[in-house]
Amino acid sequence: MQTSPLSARALAWVAAALGVGSARWVRTLAGGEHAETHLVSLDDGASVVVRRFPPDDPAVEQESRVLPRLVPLGARAPRLVALDPDGLGSGRPTIVTTVVDGAACILPADPTSFARQLGAMLARIHALAVDPALPVLLRRVARHAELDDVQATLEAEPVVFSHSDYWSGNTVWTGSDLTGVVDWSGAGSAPRGYDVAWARMDLALLVDQSLADVFTRAYEDAAGLRVPNLALWDLRAALHAVPTIETWDGNYRSLGRPDIDARFLRSFLDAWLPVARARAGRPTGQ
Repeated sequence: MQTSPLSARALAWVAAALGVGSARWVRTLAGGEHAETHLVSLDDGASVVVRRFPPDDPAVEQESRVLPRLVPLGARAPRLVALDPDGLGSGRPTIVTTVVDGAACILPADPTSFARQLGAMLARIHALAVDPALPVLLRRVARHAELDDVQATLEAEPVVFSHSDYWSGNTVWTGSDLTGVVDWSGAGSAPRGYDVAWARMDLALLVDQSLADVFTRAYEDAAGLRVPNLALWDLRAALHAVPTIETWDGNYRSLGRPDIDARFLRSFLDAWLPVARARAGRPTGQ
């Protein structure tokens, strides 16, 4: 029998916060490595998701501001149930949400349908009302000297509600149907290309660029517009990945792609970056 990674203190806090007699750890959920994510059952028969972050991490407070904005997505997004932003009750910064039906999937049986659904879902997210209280994401990430001459152009684009880390591993599926999007702690506002390019790079990594283009067409059809400066956003996403891409291997490995290791990731980016530069009309010998 597997030992619970949640302490008795943490489970007692969950039970008290939700007003039930007891809470029991069921399993750890695969996915991102920023937070530990656990499925917990309650003695009233319900289940919740408990996400725990490193000490002093502001993600709990950030996500608690975001989740109420997602009501138009219905069951496709988690709802806030309880939070312990300082970890005073549970031992670490902790947020409790409803369970979004489905499971992570990055090995789709039908990659084309997979990409189309991802594109249509992102268009729905971008249609949510922009909240000026949430971060302007381009102010929080490093600039790239290679794009200094076009940075003002990108920053001048209209902003939308942005997930900020929209990739296949942050979605859940029931069979072949996309049923939800998770991990909203980084959400804010950004131009459309910010999320679109990040998702495109993930799909190119998982399969190839043609799947990224399927995703983009589905997004644009659902949004009713073209993504401006897409080639520049692709290049920006690739440059942003340069310092850390090897560290993504755990995310892919935990979701069933052990072949996507640090070497694979660096090799992909070494090939993707010149393509992105060429499409953006930038020098390729950087």
